Amino acid sequence: MRLFCLLTLFFTLSIQAQFQINGIVTDSNNNPLPFATITTSDNSNTITDVDGKFIFKTLTKTGNFQVSYIGFQTKIIALSENKNFYSVSLIQKTDDLQEVIVSNENPALTIIKKVIASKNNNNPQKRLKSFDYKTYNKLIVTANPDSIDGRIDSSAVYKDLDKKKINIDSSDYKFKEIISKQHLFQTEKVSQYQFGNSKLKETVLGTKIAGFKNPIYEVIAFSLQSISIYDNKYELFETKYENPISNTAPASYNYKLLDTVNIKGRETFMIYFKNKHKRKTSGLEGVLYIDSQNFAIAKAVMRIKGVLDISGIHEFNYVPDEKIWFQSNTTFKIVKGKNDDDIKILGGTIQFDGDVAEDFEPRKKVASDFTYLLSESNNFDIHYNLQTPIKNPSLYIEIKDDAGKKPEEFWNQYRKEALDQKSQKTYQLLDSLSVSRRIEKRLGFGRKIINGYIPIGPVDLDLKKIISYNNYEGFRLGLGGVTNDKFSKNFRLESYTAYGTKDGVIKYNLGAGFLFDKNTNTWINGSYTDDIREIASTVFAVDKRVFKIYDPRPINISTFYHYTSWKANVQTKIIPKTEAVLELARTEIEPKFDYLFNYNGQLYSSYIMTTAMLSIVWAPFSDFMQTPTGRTESDKRFPRFTLQYTQSLPNVLDNDFNFGKIDFKTEYEKKYLNGQKTSLLLQGGYAMGDVPLTHLYNTMPNNLTKETIIQRITFAGRNSFETMFFNEFFSSQYVFFQVKHGFNRLRIMKKVRPTIVLVSRMAWGNMEKPEQHVGPEYKTLDKGFFESGLELNKIYKGFGLGGFYRYGPNQLMKFEDNIAVKISYVLDLGL
Repeated sequence: MRLFCLLTLFFTLSIQAQFQINGIVTDSNNNPLPFATITTSDNSNTITDVDGKFIFKTLTKTGNFQVSYIGFQTKIIALSENKNFYSVSLIQKTDDLQEVIVSNENPALTIIKKVIASKNNNNPQKRLKSFDYKTYNKLIVTANPDSIDGRIDSSAVYKDLDKKKINIDSSDYKFKEIISKQHLFQTEKVSQYQFGNSKLKETVLGTKIAGFKNPIYEVIAFSLQSISIYDNKYELFETKYENPISNTAPASYNYKLLDTVNIKGRETFMIYFKNKHKRKTSGLEGVLYIDSQNFAIAKAVMRIKGVLDISGIHEFNYVPDEKIWFQSNTTFKIVKGKNDDDIKILGGTIQFDGDVAEDFEPRKKVASDFTYLLSESNNFDIHYNLQTPIKNPSLYIEIKDDAGKKPEEFWNQYRKEALDQKSQKTYQLLDSLSVSRRIEKRLGFGRKIINGYIPIGPVDLDLKKIISYNNYEGFRLGLGGVTNDKFSKNFRLESYTAYGTKDGVIKYNLGAGFLFDKNTNTWINGSYTDDIREIASTVFAVDKRVFKIYDPRPINISTFYHYTSWKANVQTKIIPKTEAVLELARTEIEPKFDYLFNYNGQLYSSYIMTTAMLSIVWAPFSDFMQTPTGRTESDKRFPRFTLQYTQSLPNVLDNDFNFGKIDFKTEYEKKYLNGQKTSLLLQGGYAMGDVPLTHLYNTMPNNLTKETIIQRITFAGRNSFETMFFNEFFSSQYVFFQVKHGFNRLRIMKKVRPTIVLVSRMAWGNMEKPEQHVGPEYKTLDKGFFESGLELNKIYKGFGLGGFYRYGPNQLMKFEDNIAVKISYVLDLGL
């Protein structure tokens, strides 16, 4: 009996393989036609992929199939017994979709409006109270070896009929040989999705990445395409586009009714959509299959074409009991496009050579041009309207501790089909290659470098502490670091020491901390510091560490105060979508400039502050991921809000003054589809009580007190007033606003591609109790301070130039004194 079943299975597989039809659809210029409709003799339908290729199965080879495409003449192809691959070329009609006038008479638009009106009734996340399902995903980076020439090109030089030299180019041949045996990259993932109370959470049950023993959490959290097809913004490859069924989509898209086709036994309208704008990066194009009865989406093909050709396909099953279409499969494919612009992804940069060589002639395609990424997900074990509570619903992704250690039995349970020999070989070879080349160790090393550390055994050496410069210390030479996981996963030590060549004083810090709770990244720390700090500067304790090869603004600072401080704090992410620091500190302060603080008639040249401080950053729109190593922000979104409150503690550990400070910051960024970006920053502070000048606000000046513009040329800061002189203004209350708009890179020459950024900054402030501050002369910001400028960043090898102009009530008498010219340097670090 088992032999009979085996023979039956073998025979069935053989018949299926025998009647599988492959092909490609192109235009008269041999360009592939994506989304062309293929209709077979048994009235089943499929469409070509982004490369114009198609695959379908037929019960007989004696029939025919029909190929149709928007703007082209339909063609009927007869099947041949001895032919499995068909190359179909279509002839273009005179009409074109761009000439279609979208009006109320357009039947496609009428259908789309009904889809929009019915969204809430058809969207599972609106219609259902809850649901959960499991998903198996497989992602590969590979190439079709049949598309690669694979010849060994050779050239010879002859002299007197004697061959003198042979140059052999075997790169395509070697690439084809490799890709015939294995994929370039491969991952698998099994997840459980749970929806309830309007929140969707993914729990990663298992993950497997070729070449890596430990999961790469950035890859797991990487968003290839939207989960829901009904959101107003549809996401492809970490870029959001207006959805063709969003409430405002009819103003942005053209629609055309192509056909009516049968899906899962229900009649659907096949509607082609394309963005009205002619720019390639301005929107999506694709095909929607709309149920003719309830106007729900039964299938969707979404595509963008630019730097990369990207397509995302969503397939659905109709659930009669719930009267809803629920997603069953998703497919994502990405291939190289026709442009040569760089793209940024996962914190790094992908560079393309493009289709044009340096002499402006078409570039010859190489083997790597045929590489593509393919991700396929299959949903199963689906349940609707269950009352099972979701654990930690504020998390977008949670990765189980044992997700990266699942045995082969686990994967065989969830795979839709067993791994073929090529996929098995991929795991074997990449795992072996990773070990021999220490890829995981190099990746970990690269991550540390990005954050400004060099791992040396159990210690991460801090690159920021090695050398810097300011006008008070001169060159600051130092050494510092923090222990890493090799020392302990639950305990850390950190320290630094530094010496100023100009002031001749040694500074140092000693600190320790222990991990109280891994899941919430809760650390309890203590430290002692003897160092200097810029006067009237604002430091948010929850701000992320930013590593730069150079830190430009401190170069120009000359006014500091010396402090020795004992601190104890708790760092935690226990509150959803926040990170907080609660700190107690006792600090002895000595201003290193001519200053006395007048408190109740007594003049203080040094003083003690005992303070309690709470600092918290709240990112309500970001997505957070829980990993075995803690909680991280997997998708940073805006706006985000930072609040910090500091209160002195009277009569505690010799505290001298009674005061309080409230500091806040709001950040917002918007990235546009054409590569431009707008960023807004609103920041302010309010000091109450008796506060020395050292702890008030200077509103971030960055201009030197020099006679000429040339003498004032220095490096630009990040969010500082470039035309405001150091120590020119001080405030006890202030508000600062900045707007930046960055345009896409302007290509002047191949290696000269500056980014143009327009900048405007403004601030208002006030000084209460000015009589308390004895010594320095300064102005107040009662009438406001305004400057605007233009930055040309990354003109050549990261270097740029900016010009800024000061205007308004605090404009200076001499025109040239209102102008500041600054050098910028941007270094992109990527793995």
